[in-house]
Amino acid sequence: MSDGICEIQVDTTTGILTAGPVAVPCRIGKAGAVPDAEKREGDGATPLGRYRLMTLLVRPDRLQRPRTALPWRWLSQSDGWSDAVGDPAYNRSVRHPRFASAERLWREDGLYDLIVTTSHNTPPVAGRGSAIFFHCTVDGRDHTEGCVAIERDILWSLLPKLSAETWIVIGAS
Repeated sequence: MSDGICEIQVDTTTGILTAGPVAVPCRIGKAGAVPDAEKREGDGATPLGRYRLMTLLVRPDRLQRPRTALPWRWLSQSDGWSDAVGDPAYNRSVRHPRFASAERLWREDGLYDLIVTTSHNTPPVAGRGSAIFFHCTVDGRDHTEGCVAIERDILWSLLPKLSAETWIVIGAS
C-alpha cells in the first residue's frame, strides 16, 4: 500500500494504538491481553498477535458511505456474530433470530457503529475466541470484551488508509 497504513500497533501495556502518524488511547479486554494460543471464548481477554483487517460493517442510520479500500457493507438490525462453541457458524457473521448464541451487532450504545473484523481465529477453531473486532469506544466503558476500540471519529478518519492488506499487531511494550 503506497499511501495507506500497512500496520496498526496496539501497545497493551500503555493502552496506545499507533496507525501511521496517529497515536491515540485505545481500550482492550477487561481481562487484559493473553497469548493467542491461550485465548478462550468468553474470557474477556484480547489476544496478542498479528491479524489482518478483513471487512468493515457500518451502521447506516448513523454514518455515511465510508471511503475505504476495505471490503464493506451496511450493518442491518438482524446482524449477529456467532459465539456458540458448538455452532457450525462459530466466529462468523450470522443473522438473527438464531438457534444458537450470537452477539447482536446492531447496538444502541454506538459501540458497533463501525466494526472492522479481524482474522483472529480464522479459520475458526471452536472455543478459541470469537468476534475479536476493531471498533468504537463509548463513554463509561474503560474496557472491551476482548476487542480493540478507539474513538469513533478517529476510527472513521483512519478508514481511507485501511485495506485488506492492513494488519493490526497487538502486543505489549
